[in-house]
Amino acid sequence: MSTAKIAISIEHTLLRKIDAMVANHIFKNRSQAIAIALTKNIARIERRRLAEECCKLDPDFEKAMAEEGMSEDAKEWPEY
Repeated sequence: MSTAKIAISIEHTLLRKIDAMVANHIFKNRSQAIAIALTKNIARIERRRLAEECCKLDPDFEKAMAEEGMSEDAKEWPEY
C-alpha cells in the first residue's frame, strides 16, 4: 500500500499519549498510531451510517420486494 506524508496539528496532551504508547511498544511510531486510530474511527463511522440507513427501511416493503415472484419460482423447485 502506498503512503503519503502529511502534516497535522494535534493537542499536546494527545501527542504525549501517543508518544507514551510508542515508548511502550504499543505502536512502532507516531505514524502507525495515527493511521490505526483513523482507520478504526472511519470504519466505525461507516458502520454507523450503514446502520442508520438500514433503520430507514420498511421491513414489510422489503419483505414484499424479496418475495415478489417467489410463488411462481417455488413451483419449479424440487421437493425435499
